[in-house]
This record gives sequence, structure tokens and C-alpha cells, in this order.
Amino acid sequence: MNLHQFKFVQEAVRRNLNLTEAAKALHTSQPGVSKAIIELEEELGVEIFARHGKRLKRVTEPGQHVIASIELIMREVGNLKRIGEQFSAQDSGTLSIATTHTQARYVLPVPVANLREAYPKVNVSLHQARPTRWRAW
Repeated sequence: MNLHQFKFVQEAVRRNLNLTEAAKALHTSQPGVSKAIIELEEELGVEIFARHGKRLKRVTEPGQHVIASIELIMREVGNLKRIGEQFSAQDSGTLSIATTHTQARYVLPVPVANLREAYPKVNVSLHQARPTRWRAW
């Protein structure tokens, strides 16, 4: 059981059980998609799809449960990828600083330069305004 098999089942359902279209969407071969789905069915011990010859005709009752589980698993895989992206991008982004002219001119140049040196992927944006306007940033 692997994620490729899950993707193949998902795409087959999205493409109205057309394995040729699913294979095109996944940039792979139709026989490969078909084989992977059959292997998953054999491993699970249930038919996900009812067939007429080699064509998929409908999703079986056990297949509906399998597909629901696959959707949940793939959603969680997406969440894992997002977690990785968020933590790997912690040292990048934009820092917006609203400040007065005096602070921007005399106090912030050295700390901002140090910040840029320590975190080169962070974009620092200074906004000069009166304190009453800071809420807009």
C-alpha cells in the first residue's frame, strides 16, 4: 500500500472512472494505473471498483469506504507538506515596521542592517508614520 496507489484511485474517481484520463492527468501510463489499483484491491482484499471486462463501471460499497479513507489520508499528507514548508520557511518572509521619522533615521538603521545580515531571506519594509496612523499597517 502506497501513496501512488491512493493518488491513482483518487484520480480515477475524479476522471469518472476513466483510467486513460487519470493516467494522462498523472503523467503516467494507463496500464500502470490499472495495475496499481488492482494491487491495492488485492492487498486490501476488497474490490474498490466494479468492472465490466477491463473497464471500471462503478465504485463498490467497500470502495466508497476505501475512497473516503484515501481522501482523509491524502488531506493529511497535504497537511504534513504544509507543516514542512512552514517550518523550512521560518527564516523568510516580510517584516513591516511602522515607525517615526526619528526612529527610522537614527535608531533603526543598525538593527535593520543586522537583521538583514542574519536573515537575508527576510524582506524588511519600513513605514514612516505618526503613531496615530500605525494601526493602518
